[in-house]
Amino acid sequence: METYRLLVINPGSTSTKIAVFENEDTIFEETLRHSTEELSKYEKIYDQYEFRKNIIVESLKKNGIEIESLSAVVGRGGMLKPIEGGTYNVNEKMLEDLKVGVQGQHASNLGGIIAHEIASTIGKPSYIVDPTVVDEMEDIARISGMADIERKSVVHALNQKAIARRHASKQGKKYEEMNLIVAHLGGGISVGAHRKGRIIDVNNALDGDGPFSPERSGGLPVGDLVKLCYSGKYTLDEMDKKIKGKGGLVSYLGTNDAREVDKMIEDGNEEAKLVYEAMAYQVAKEIGSCAAVLKGDVDGILITGGIAYDKMFTGWLVDRVKFISDVYIYPGEDELRALAEGGLRVLRGEESPKEYL
Repeated sequence: METYRLLVINPGSTSTKIAVFENEDTIFEETLRHSTEELSKYEKIYDQYEFRKNIIVESLKKNGIEIESLSAVVGRGGMLKPIEGGTYNVNEKMLEDLKVGVQGQHASNLGGIIAHEIASTIGKPSYIVDPTVVDEMEDIARISGMADIERKSVVHALNQKAIARRHASKQGKKYEEMNLIVAHLGGGISVGAHRKGRIIDVNNALDGDGPFSPERSGGLPVGDLVKLCYSGKYTLDEMDKKIKGKGGLVSYLGTNDAREVDKMIEDGNEEAKLVYEAMAYQVAKEIGSCAAVLKGDVDGILITGGIAYDKMFTGWLVDRVKFISDVYIYPGEDELRALAEGGLRVLRGEESPKEYL
């Protein structure tokens, strides 16, 4: 088997995670942390790209990894226009949209830019894989019930699709041959109905839809929400924060750390137990909704993300949904590996890279 060496780059708000893979094996991994003081010099996210790129190049050099040895560079996809899932060539149109932040400013916008900058110096390809803007929802799933509002796909696409592909491979099948429900349990919670390789329906994991999460409110009783908005108690910005950032476990228990909630429950806090189990209850309801979307034809339910490590939480969840299909637990989220796997599929000719238009 031919050996491919890939550099993968995942920029976050205060750090840049990088790794070098030889095929599926990690040969180097590092989290490069950036202080507030360092980043405050830059007015826009895009302005940080050269600073972050230079630190990456310096780290590779320090660890004896020659850029010339790379087969490709893969970056985290940013806030692009809605696109279907897959591995994309970084092209000029994509670079333009990442630079201006066509759907918003986010550190992940730098992933494709830095990947392209490094790869172009050695004449090698650069890619992004399954960005958060992946939108494969069917038209019927977009109808909200109010003509002014359309349901949107905001999903942990990179991890959901990586876990779905990994699971399918373990079953001796292709992702495109299976119907799966994938629940990503992290700071936000997304539950997707995957039909033959496409996420045909999913809750908006950021902006008030689906189950509540450690820091997001999820779907709320609409009438009561409207009254709260017009109560005069809160500004628009404050309401926005109540929905994402100060919702969910934070609203009820003052923490977004599931481990702290576990400790509260161990110490006999009945409210913490009720709220935490209610979060599992709502995730189970969302899984049930996805089962209806797939008309009951479900080959497996996959539970992933950081909270999937919590056996008490997954126990509550499995107990409610095991009647639908077999449940498989894949704790954590290995985004660097998911990026590498996307690049490898293209380099090996298992799939063709897509073009961003």
